[in-house]
Amino acid sequence: MAKTHSVRASLDKQPNEVAAMFDEVAQKYDSTNILISGGQDWYWRRETRKAIAPRPGERVLDLAAGTGVSTAEFSKSGAWCVAADFSQGMLKAGRFRNVPMVAGDAMALPFADNSFDAVTISYGLRNVADPDLALREMLRVTKPGGRLVICEFSTPVVRAFRGIYVKYLTKVMPQIARVASSNPEAYAYLAESIPDWSNQRQLALRIADAGWSGVKWRNLSLGAVALHRAYKLG
Repeated sequence: MAKTHSVRASLDKQPNEVAAMFDEVAQKYDSTNILISGGQDWYWRRETRKAIAPRPGERVLDLAAGTGVSTAEFSKSGAWCVAADFSQGMLKAGRFRNVPMVAGDAMALPFADNSFDAVTISYGLRNVADPDLALREMLRVTKPGGRLVICEFSTPVVRAFRGIYVKYLTKVMPQIARVASSNPEAYAYLAESIPDWSNQRQLALRIADAGWSGVKWRNLSLGAVALHRAYKLG
């Protein structure tokens, strides 16, 4: 009989709990994401790549990269892109992708100062115990003049859509996860962590407080996801 996993993190987001949760979800992570996003994940990834605008010869750090699906796509530009994640299970699940992978914590990045032309994180900042420390770490490893792109779940901007969105998170998504995921409990955490997270303006202020300049954002999918951009003063 197959083992049923029930590993999930609490909202205080202890790193060992979050890493263990993603280790367990890694096996079917990418296919489950396609289902629970209704296929929107490709659109969000495309818009993130356009915001990063990686160029040949640049160095790009893809944090919370999971199995490296986004890293591989960014690499098509000719930039040297590295996938970093603190879940070794996720990295192991993506080891077939032809991108360098590093196990590392966003709050203590294993990279030298001023190492990257661009740093990006998708759906991962929300899972960090201290997001403000992580934002400062990203600033540290970014070259002067380099850029930051954050793609993260956010607050729908259309009032009528908010109620539908909440019902989807709490009712529909867990049902999909029970069928599709190797760790359905992780998606219960997801449903709780999204409403608990900063809205678009609040996250922009946190990014600026961490030392980033020129912070801007745009909404994707009516604000269910927001794309924040900033740069490091040179």
